[in-house]
Amino acid sequence: MSRQDGSDRTVSAASVDDSSATLLHIDMDAFFASVELLDHPELVDKPVIVGHRSGRSVVTAANYIARRYGVNSAMPMALALRRCPAAVVLEPHMSRYRDFSEQVMGIFTDMTPLVEPLSIDEAFLDVAGARRLHGSPAVIAALIRERVQNETGLTCSVGAASTKFVAKMASSRAKPNGLLVVPAEDTLAFLHPLPVGSLWGVGAMTEKSLLALGLRTIGDLAATPLPVLQKKIGEAAGRKLHELAWGRDPRGVSLEREEKSVGHEITFEHDVTDVARLRSELLRQSDAVAVSLRRAGLVGRCVVLKLRYTDFSTVTRSRTLAEATNVGRRIYEEAAASFDVLAARGIRVRLIGVRVEQLGDGDGAGLGLWDPDDDWRGAELAVDTVSARFGRGAVRPASLLGPSQARPVGLDATKPNPRAGEHGDDNP
Repeated sequence: MSRQDGSDRTVSAASVDDSSATLLHIDMDAFFASVELLDHPELVDKPVIVGHRSGRSVVTAANYIARRYGVNSAMPMALALRRCPAAVVLEPHMSRYRDFSEQVMGIFTDMTPLVEPLSIDEAFLDVAGARRLHGSPAVIAALIRERVQNETGLTCSVGAASTKFVAKMASSRAKPNGLLVVPAEDTLAFLHPLPVGSLWGVGAMTEKSLLALGLRTIGDLAATPLPVLQKKIGEAAGRKLHELAWGRDPRGVSLEREEKSVGHEITFEHDVTDVARLRSELLRQSDAVAVSLRRAGLVGRCVVLKLRYTDFSTVTRSRTLAEATNVGRRIYEEAAASFDVLAARGIRVRLIGVRVEQLGDGDGAGLGLWDPDDDWRGAELAVDTVSARFGRGAVRPASLLGPSQARPVGLDATKPNPRAGEHGDDNP
């Protein structure tokens, strides 16, 4: 069963003490699918998939009924229809999603000026200063949910907590169409029973390492001596995850949002089906993007993979990081994770590209709570130093030493990106 199908939904009792839970994470429920269903009310109780019904198409989004059959975004459409043959497939309409996003974000800013959009359908809000005008955090969350539904016909889920990452985890547990408040004093009681893999910022490789230590819950991680964690997953990652497991997150809502991107892409002379070659190209591009970011003094939070197939159809898939980065290895791992889903069914690729969006000042790179990349960052900075002296390419990953059969067609460089956030409905 899908972990995003609402089967583990948890909401707060009306009597919960919300006085300390002034940070909200608001996430629209199955946003793309829900927007499409506004025009198809007869399908509300049926499994619905958003995407193109073609042989190489992938799922853009799915409603919660379809998710119960194991259908998720970025899944090959053919596989999704095998899992749920009765699903109705609706074509996506990106311009409508952007219009509804603007309307929803406007409702958020009506309640508080402290809004930090994360993507087209989710945002953090700091409502500490809005309590005198609108009421307690739970009341504000209820008002927002009511306005969103009345003014758009859509629903959203809200997590309220004293820290950002707990608020985000709470909104996921509240889906769909729920509110979960985690008072500051209940943070550990909320966190510690949860699976260690649910910790925001724990990727597949880190989760595997933690499970190898016998750490299955966040509570297990919190109870593990810091030196043991650091020996297994690295000094920086161990320290930061240990802090996270104890509910410590010093970040506030950030109002700075740079709509720019840094990216590289290439078009092949001939269509490529060799997955190993495509992954090698992703590694090369990710390294180049990271170098461009570091030279510009920037970091980014959203990694976007772009593929164009032999029939010229194009797909993009994005993944949002817990903390911004300019480390090539991190960019590659996120792009490769998106690629592996698309490549599972066999592909013929004409163009492949990687870009990083949601850029910000890189002065604090590596200082965030969840960044596990200190070792990789140090290695890549050392390569930058060697390259500055001997030229780019003096030191490269061993997997990139073979001859390239690709023809570069240009770099995005750093440029305005008005389309940020529209590529795929990756949120639950």
